Amino acid sequence: MESEDKLISWICRLTVITAFFLIGFIIGWFARPTTVNHGHVSKSFLHDFLDEMQAENIKHHLRKLTRLPHLAGTQQNLDLAEQIRAEWMEFGLDSVELVPYDVLLSYPNKTNPNYISIVDHLGNQLFNTSLAEPVPEGYEDVTDIVPPYSAFSAKGQPELLYVSHKKENIVCMERRLSELVCTCLQVKNAMLAGAKGIVLFSDPADYCADGVEPYPDGWNLPGGGAQRGNVLNLNGAGDPLTPGYPAKEYTYRSSLEDAVGLPKIPVHPIGYHDAVHLLQSASLIQMRMNIHTNNQVTRIYNVIGWIRGAVEPDRYVILGGHRDAWVFGGIDPVSGAAVVHESVRAAGKLMKKGWRPRRTLIFASWDAEEFGLLGSTEWAEDNARVLQERAVAYINADSAIEGMYTLRVDCTPSLHTLVYDITKKVSSPEEGEEGMSLYQSWHKRDNSTERDAPWISKLGSGSDFEAYFIRLGIASGRARYTKNRKTERYSSYPVYHSVYETYEIVERFYDPSFRRLEAVARVRGGLIFSLADSPVLPLDCVEYAMSLTKYANSIYQLAVKHPAAMEQHSVSFDSLFSAVENFAVAAGDFHQRLDQLDTSNALAVRMVNDQLMYLERAFIDPLGLPGRPFYRHIIFAPSSHNKYAGESFPGIYDALFDIENAVDPQKAWDEVKRQISIAAFTVNAAAETLKPF
Repeated sequence: MESEDKLISWICRLTVITAFFLIGFIIGWFARPTTVNHGHVSKSFLHDFLDEMQAENIKHHLRKLTRLPHLAGTQQNLDLAEQIRAEWMEFGLDSVELVPYDVLLSYPNKTNPNYISIVDHLGNQLFNTSLAEPVPEGYEDVTDIVPPYSAFSAKGQPELLYVSHKKENIVCMERRLSELVCTCLQVKNAMLAGAKGIVLFSDPADYCADGVEPYPDGWNLPGGGAQRGNVLNLNGAGDPLTPGYPAKEYTYRSSLEDAVGLPKIPVHPIGYHDAVHLLQSASLIQMRMNIHTNNQVTRIYNVIGWIRGAVEPDRYVILGGHRDAWVFGGIDPVSGAAVVHESVRAAGKLMKKGWRPRRTLIFASWDAEEFGLLGSTEWAEDNARVLQERAVAYINADSAIEGMYTLRVDCTPSLHTLVYDITKKVSSPEEGEEGMSLYQSWHKRDNSTERDAPWISKLGSGSDFEAYFIRLGIASGRARYTKNRKTERYSSYPVYHSVYETYEIVERFYDPSFRRLEAVARVRGGLIFSLADSPVLPLDCVEYAMSLTKYANSIYQLAVKHPAAMEQHSVSFDSLFSAVENFAVAAGDFHQRLDQLDTSNALAVRMVNDQLMYLERAFIDPLGLPGRPFYRHIIFAPSSHNKYAGESFPGIYDALFDIENAVDPQKAWDEVKRQISIAAFTVNAAAETLKPF
């Protein structure tokens, strides 16, 4: 009898529990939203977000962040990091933290400066190059301005012969030609040629604009100005002592002898006035390099801020740019850092109005970019497993202006459509173009030769997107204001990495109204807002398919310059063209299904978003490119011959480079065939990820 009572009691309890569950389920079912409407509610916030970012605020941020030098690893740069953290918290981010890493940095010896001297046959110094740049007006009392130097140069005092302007001699006098070849590769090539040292100078022919006065009367580089920089050849490795792993306190470190990418010869930059003295001396001169630069493990600090997503907090959209500068960094990087600061402030304003993004937004102020993209790469290594699973996109926020002509965008093809859409919502900053969109202004000035739309470039390297895009396969892009690439042929911008990169050069010459920087802020802001808040990710697979078709044709045209060799070695691109066609079909089918997507089905939305998010990952080869294991993107990577220039199908491109002079033609063409097969497999595999099951 007692057991029957217990059974009846358990049955009653189970009945009550079941009834409550059914009632709760029914209430939840009828109370559920009929559509995934978070994005629709937030759409009105996009315009609010863009309008909130104002030129006057960016001007204020730029002035504030460029008052003092802030070289990576210095107290000034840590002070700036703490200031940014405090202000981001005041703006309203959910959390902000300083994330430290201990990386190899490089500094001049304060008591034993670097310079080049001309010496006579007895070793007496006849001429010494300048130890520092003339400081611009208004900054005379500023201390801790690091003199021009090449970070990570080998130490040494070799006595060198320089004959005429031939590179095969014992020392190389190199003009900086960063549009053609980056400094690290100039040094690598000089070492291969047997040089014992290399002296770099910014030739006015390559670094000055016609008809423009030197700073402070114009924006050209003065003759005493010199370009700082690092001379590492890292190929994406990050910290030279901990390649592939985050440089934490507990991390094993290689010896300096085994460090990645360090040059074996002394390197030093000089101004072109000093270069004239060297070049105009007797045809046969003796020079002595006096290089005493020290490499040392130093702590750096990234600033990482978070806004937690309301619906998909486990999906991340990242806006990141570096903070460290060689001196004041008026253009590089603080024009970009000021824009990030304004984006954070605008996001905080919207949060106070009740907005919260659908997905998590991460804001990053990277450290030690100038020393080899170290801060961003270490954080990517530290969080690689999470980022590979959760990161939707990375938008880079380095220098926001490098010219006065029009917008420049470099991005993965899946972002093309979103870039065009956002620029149509932003006003042109140019005088006389009131009422014109930035898209129209950009289209007028830099139209693509392949379609009726503005030109968008491929991503190369040389900035903080590298680890996220080329190593981890996260969709990435960057936007900035630039020069006329067709008529302004000088490299980069004239005062690049010199003491003359001040607030004043931006305020007086590059953007007096600060409306160009405002336009860039709105483009970058519009991209992260849309990627973080759209119910369906605004990534376009069909654009990717169109680009792959173009890239396959381009690399094929490069190969068919050698028709006899292709026939002799039975080289065919048929497998690659077939894979690209398969991808195009899969992309078209995917977008047809996307047009019919039931957005009320949260699971279905999540599934297609995952396919869109992971598409870029599908182009990653874990083995990496030959000799460059940290460059893993099969479609995009910097050329082996210029890290700033992006190449499509880089494995094939590098295999074809200078192949007519290959010592072993059979081996060289076998490598071309191998790279074609890898590319074909990868594109086919990416197509499979777009199928419904």
